[in-house]
Amino acid sequence: MTGMLVQGEWKTQKQFQNEDGRFVRSTTSFRDHVAADGSSGFAAEAGRYHLYISWACPWAHRTVIMLKLKGLDDAISYSSVDPFMGDDGWMFSENYPDELNDASYLREIYTKAAPDYTGRVTTPALWDKERGTIVNNESRDLIRILDTEFDSLATKNLDLYPEDLRHEIDATIDAIYEPINNGVYKSGFASKQKVYEEAVTELFGALDHWEGVLETRRYLCGERLTEADVCMFTTLVRFDAVYHGHFKCNVRRILDYPNLWGYLRDVYQTPGVAETVRLDDIKRHYYTSHESINPTRVVPVGPAIDFTTPHGRERLADYR
Repeated sequence: MTGMLVQGEWKTQKQFQNEDGRFVRSTTSFRDHVAADGSSGFAAEAGRYHLYISWACPWAHRTVIMLKLKGLDDAISYSSVDPFMGDDGWMFSENYPDELNDASYLREIYTKAAPDYTGRVTTPALWDKERGTIVNNESRDLIRILDTEFDSLATKNLDLYPEDLRHEIDATIDAIYEPINNGVYKSGFASKQKVYEEAVTELFGALDHWEGVLETRRYLCGERLTEADVCMFTTLVRFDAVYHGHFKCNVRRILDYPNLWGYLRDVYQTPGVAETVRLDDIKRHYYTSHESINPTRVVPVGPAIDFTTPHGRERLADYR
């Protein structure tokens, strides 16, 4: 069981599958845009915004990686919800407090922004302290905003959406989303055998494809780290620890793919990325929150994964 807000009221209900047993992802609702020049009504200003994340959530993980890569830590504050998500949704706790709005549940932030809100309560969510509202809760929008609109406040000169690669970056993000980023969920939450097999077959077909691409490319779009790599990384870094077992994505591990495994370690070792990977939070969330998949809520000790071993991919190119 999980829940959602309906006209501002929390309702506990079943989630994930439609009548065919297929996982259905909810759409995001807050889609305003922060603009460098303030033309959107939300100006890129230091200290104005707070990013609500979950260290466990791959979608939220994208945004905090972008904060670190761009050096926006001092300009934009951020905090995480507790890894456990029960019938009351994402919550704050003693170890994961909401020091900004003093909320007990993330849903309170959503109703503070929109008292009659109807929809899922998800991370990430970018909060505007000045106007007291959520600006945007779509991870793809947010990584683009952080990458392109806050350059005047960034302390690191890194462009992950270079003009000459923009079409390829967008096409790559589109290409990996359904079979890989969302594909692990379609596999894990499928409630019928045929549906599961369709999703997992598509997933590993896509992984096989990118294994081939990365034979001659250091990154998904060539010689430079881009937004597409951030989107791929947050799925791959969770794969062997969670998706392989918990979501039954067990045809192969990422460790079994020489190029994907080297690529994963390469991105992990990019300055700023490793500190955003919280495997304890990741495992605790998935194994304790999805009672329908893991009713005992026992969290496995392993696997032992060392992302710090040399990757050797400098031979392909080096953007740094």
